[in-house]
Amino acid sequence: MAARGTDAAVPRFLADESCDFGVVRALRAAGFDVIAVVEKAAGAVDERVIELAHSESRILLTEDRDFGRLVFAAAHPTSGVIFIRFPAGRRSELPARVLDLVGREAARLKTSFTVVGPERVRITTLPD
Repeated sequence: MAARGTDAAVPRFLADESCDFGVVRALRAAGFDVIAVVEKAAGAVDERVIELAHSESRILLTEDRDFGRLVFAAAHPTSGVIFIRFPAGRRSELPARVLDLVGREAARLKTSFTVVGPERVRITTLPD
């Protein structure tokens, strides 16, 4: 799926510092608009990261489980979260798995908390 960063239907992303940079490179290579926190706000606390993603209508890419608490327990507004759970032995599959997910589920990701692993994807629609 080739992306066009100016099309409102095409998702845009903010990659948390915990996100494997291979995912950032793969999404950028596919034409997606991806900002890495390390490039824009290195060292930002989780609350600031989720606020930044939401204020710019970006789906947050993270491997930090604290964002689940922020979204579900603290009810922080979000433009979607992709929580990546990949074991060390399968990391090489990660970029392709995320690209496949984005290609199949782009519209749903903006309103969901998505958990992606090597064998399974769980998409939970967030309450309004």
